Amino acid sequence: MPEQVDEIYRGLKYPFGRKPDIRPGEPVEIAPGVYWARFAMPMALDHINLWLLEDGEGWTVVDTCLDIPSTRETWEHLFADFMGGRPVTRVLCTHLHPDHVGAAGWLTTRFDCELWMSREEFLMCKALTADTGRPAPEVALRFYRRAGWNEHQLDLYKQRFGQFGQYVSPLPDSFRRLVDRETITIGGRYWQPLVGRGHSPEHVSLYCPALKLLISGDQVLPRITPNVSVFPTEPEGDPLREWLVANADFRDSLPDDLLVLPAHESPFYGLHHRLGQVIESHNRDLRNLFAYLDEPKRVVDCFPALFKREIDDSVLGAATGEMLAHLNCLLRRRRITRRRDDHGVHWYRQIAATADADR
Repeated sequence: MPEQVDEIYRGLKYPFGRKPDIRPGEPVEIAPGVYWARFAMPMALDHINLWLLEDGEGWTVVDTCLDIPSTRETWEHLFADFMGGRPVTRVLCTHLHPDHVGAAGWLTTRFDCELWMSREEFLMCKALTADTGRPAPEVALRFYRRAGWNEHQLDLYKQRFGQFGQYVSPLPDSFRRLVDRETITIGGRYWQPLVGRGHSPEHVSLYCPALKLLISGDQVLPRITPNVSVFPTEPEGDPLREWLVANADFRDSLPDDLLVLPAHESPFYGLHHRLGQVIESHNRDLRNLFAYLDEPKRVVDCFPALFKREIDDSVLGAATGEMLAHLNCLLRRRRITRRRDDHGVHWYRQIAATADADR
């Protein structure tokens, strides 16, 4: 188990350190009956934290990692060497992204147990995995043309379309729905699912008052902020507003002395401080973007207002979605205008008369 170091960084306290030496598949006890298991992933975000909860004669697992051979090997190691021959009796997924739900279908089939998710996450995951093998729809190509993508970038999108399901084992045909603020029992203790929106449609975090724990998934992360994007399926959506509302609600309704168990990086204390940082960061981005729109610009022209790094083709989709989330938020607030030119491309510009709102 990592040494208790209580490292403090940017207002957060890390009881296991900011960068603990956690080996994949070697669980760490966080609280009675609650274990932290880190799984490796072959990407820039190279790990995910999963949570193993003792639950009567078996285990409830929270999130599952990508469905890739190394994930199944790590799970098999846990089954044989740690979980004591007790079965997985429930698989609970915070949301639909492949690093969280990827191996859920495999686990529920292997142990003949239920998948627990919120309704929107389950149904959206089913819809996205069904895109595997389909050509990119014309509505999506129009969506990215409007943002200012060139033909080379659109061709890359066509090649990559449908890859969401590549790392997701088929989900079961039924599930148990998680509902906001209901009470469920895990290991003889009450836990509450808390729904947050913006990063995904109906993301679920888990709060245990008795243990003073919050399994936060991607809703609250200690250093990075999860992607909040607009997608071709809902081009007029306002996920950033939903994200800001959800963060404010968590800050107002949860106590500040919880140990936050995030999906990435290390557990930490300082929930209210971190939520305040996230809210202020996005509000600052909105102010910067508004100021940047003193002349008409396309989505792809706006990247310097939000991102410090150069946006290349490898991150173009995520950057476009995030930028559109901020633009749509400003549109809903009636701070900017949007015009479509003869080529179908959208141009955005600030409404100068609203500039006093930032002062």
